[in-house]
Amino acid sequence: MASDSLVKHISNYRVSSVLNRDVTSLGKQNLFDGNVETCWNSEQGTPQHILVEFAQPVYLRELHVQFQGGFAGSKTRLIDVDCKRDICPLFFEDNNALQTAKLPAAKQNVARRRIKLQFVSSTDFYGRIIVYSLDFRGSVAGEDTANGETARLKLAEGGETAEPHVTEGTADSQPTGDGKHDADDDSPAPVIVII
Repeated sequence: MASDSLVKHISNYRVSSVLNRDVTSLGKQNLFDGNVETCWNSEQGTPQHILVEFAQPVYLRELHVQFQGGFAGSKTRLIDVDCKRDICPLFFEDNNALQTAKLPAAKQNVARRRIKLQFVSSTDFYGRIIVYSLDFRGSVAGEDTANGETARLKLAEGGETAEPHVTEGTADSQPTGDGKHDADDDSPAPVIVII
């Protein structure tokens, strides 16, 4: 399956903090601007995170990230926000090189809409993270085909095979009493697996 950049499909993204609240020079907009001279620089303290929401579900295959050496995420978790579950741990080296983290094959076949890259610890003594470049690679759900035919889908939780369709809500979300789900925001996203 093709692994294209998914950056153009990002509808919203947030970061945990920005150093000295200098969002103009060190803010989240620098993560995806393609300029190696700009960066997102977090405030001190752990954990730090980057939360990304895609306009439609995507199949995430790999991440490309470039840290500032000395300010890399040493222990990192990739989290499916809608399911409130870890996707997989990620391990990065403490250097300035563009690094690639591939998801395990079984995790690549799940369509996801909101993901969080959580830096549990940093190579910086104070817990700061500096990211010059971030790219999510994969494909948009519904645009993938298997052997030229439309792929059949399997619901992530139920394990039933079905024609492509979307379910409302998530298995782990609980009502909060105000009609919203107990997630970062109130937009439910489908959880599907391609087989």
